[in-house]
Amino acid sequence: MSQDQTATGKANEIDAGGIRTNYYDAGAGSPVVLLHGSGPGVSAWTNWRRVIPALSDSFRVLAPDMAGFGYTERNPELHHDIKLWVKHLIGFLDALGVEKASLVGNSFGGSLSLAAAVRHPDRFDRLVLMGTPCDKFVMTPGLRAGWDYTPSREAMRVAMSHFPYDPAFITDELVEDRYQASLIPGAQEGLRKLLIKPNDEGDTPLSGMPEDVVAKIVHPTLVLHGREDRVIPVEMGLKLGRAIPRAEFHMFGGCGHWVQAERFESFVALTRRHLQAD
Repeated sequence: MSQDQTATGKANEIDAGGIRTNYYDAGAGSPVVLLHGSGPGVSAWTNWRRVIPALSDSFRVLAPDMAGFGYTERNPELHHDIKLWVKHLIGFLDALGVEKASLVGNSFGGSLSLAAAVRHPDRFDRLVLMGTPCDKFVMTPGLRAGWDYTPSREAMRVAMSHFPYDPAFITDELVEDRYQASLIPGAQEGLRKLLIKPNDEGDTPLSGMPEDVVAKIVHPTLVLHGREDRVIPVEMGLKLGRAIPRAEFHMFGGCGHWVQAERFESFVALTRRHLQAD
């Protein structure tokens, strides 16, 4: 991918199950697919710009913009739900001729990883999940801020304030990157179809994948979660760690929702070790 492409967030393009899909493809070796989250201005590039080169020395790293997000084609006729996203992911792998891959999923990407692994266990090797919901919980202020976001640089900075533990991670460059991505027509589409509309008063109940379904995951799984995560509570990570038969759980103190940014070196080292394990 060229410097011009990464500067705009656009990279390669492929037809994945009938959806024109923007994606990154770097390195060689066992395929690893990075699945982004769902916050305002999210895309594969804004989530994974540091991780892609850090892992591409050992793996073939693939990072798609999923349907409804980033620079991937918007189709208003599609019904955006977990079935569509799993179908899109499988179509993406098929289009690239990838028979089996490991998944690294951030938040929504973690939920998608779980759903794909349950429905198509033979297509996946290992899982890494960060800030991923499990079972029932209530909408957090961080998730609500994403729903309420309307594009402006100041609104982006406010929405992002819920994500890291240390506000120093919210740089002007990051705000600008995500703000520009939020200007793509239909950019809020994916998030607002992923989450229900918040209640005007009282709690808004949400649900990740049920524990009894998670318990069917057969893949070796690394679960990472920030102790101070204000978007997806750390209790969700604990539930996953207990429910998945072959799970390893790591909790990071002084860390919010962005494990891959706030604990970058540890994230890369743990992920590399997990993906390369015999």
